[in-house]
Amino acid sequence: MPINRVIVIVLDSVGIGWLPDAAAYGDEGSNTLCNIARQVGQLRLPTLGALGLGNIAHIEGVPPTEEPLAAWGKMAEKSAGKDTTTGHWELAGLILDKPFPVYPQGFPREVIAEFSRRIGRPVLGNKPASGTAIIEELGAEHMHTGAVIVYTSADSVFQVAAHEDVIPVEELYRICEVARKLLRGEHAVGRVIARPFTGQPGSFRRTERRHDFALPPVGPTVLDALKDAGQHVVAIGKVKDIFAGRGITAHIAAKNNADSIAGIHRALDGFPTGLIFANLVDFDMLYGHRNDACGYAGALEAFDGALLQILARLTVQDLLIITADHGCDPTTNSTDHSREYVPVLAYHPGTRGNRRLGTRESFADVAATMAEVFGIPWGIGQSFLQETLAGRDAQ
Repeated sequence: MPINRVIVIVLDSVGIGWLPDAAAYGDEGSNTLCNIARQVGQLRLPTLGALGLGNIAHIEGVPPTEEPLAAWGKMAEKSAGKDTTTGHWELAGLILDKPFPVYPQGFPREVIAEFSRRIGRPVLGNKPASGTAIIEELGAEHMHTGAVIVYTSADSVFQVAAHEDVIPVEELYRICEVARKLLRGEHAVGRVIARPFTGQPGSFRRTERRHDFALPPVGPTVLDALKDAGQHVVAIGKVKDIFAGRGITAHIAAKNNADSIAGIHRALDGFPTGLIFANLVDFDMLYGHRNDACGYAGALEAFDGALLQILARLTVQDLLIITADHGCDPTTNSTDHSREYVPVLAYHPGTRGNRRLGTRESFADVAATMAEVFGIPWGIGQSFLQETLAGRDAQ
């Protein structure tokens, strides 16, 4: 019986060990999963463990199993960079030969001056910063002056923060669209991000009305190929934003992990064929960037429990791929993404055996696998479909 639906779940920032070139990014020693497990004592991930997560690396609390339910391995990032956009694009078969621009000293004066002129407001900040820290630092001045807060990070992002009572969310989105149009060419950052917040000085809180304005993919992706072939491509969470809507046929909005998991169930109900592509953002947004290893561990354990219900709904016509887009080790001094391998678990109901996928050369192997499932010509990456189905029970 053929596979007619692929579900890809990206656990945002769940890396599994530094890449050979990590030192060039300041990330040698980063290992998001293993270091979290070591710091909290152990991780309790029985479902992921049964799939084979503990076979990929030594993760305290997640022992290897002799006959994992999924094919297992890890993937290296072939593109330059370690950001969300680069990682997701490579998963979809688009490999970048140079990273997006980053701004460790803030954006050039001329860029900020032109941005300010176009939006008709002054700018505060313009430096790398934690999102929560910068609104505590500059939020009161923003509320008094109406100036927008602009900041960046080690990633290629232009972030604009504004209090919802000072600049309504729809106006903040318009301001970010202005920034997106401005930031082209040499300053084509991966994402412009709207960061609305509420509250009073000393108790500001970012809201869930964040919105990402991504650069459109600079080349074709397997999502484009699937859509052109008449397949459903259902984006859950920020996947639609990351691809600027390209190659997407349906979208289920999600602001957190719980929303994304609910969205996966909705998509399983509504789309019996095609691709379901989901991102679970909380690992990165709430815990990785805030160096909260305990919170990160709790989110992993919550997903592990929810995963059991997802697995129960799959049939022999489904292929589930669980992976990540980069690392964000909360146990290091850095609060930024880390240049890491990512785990890959490929689960097909009814297939058994210890199926090793090894160390893959590129995240693009996911795209190649999807293309093989749907019989679409695709020349980037190496499919692991046949390795996943080795030992497949007769159907």
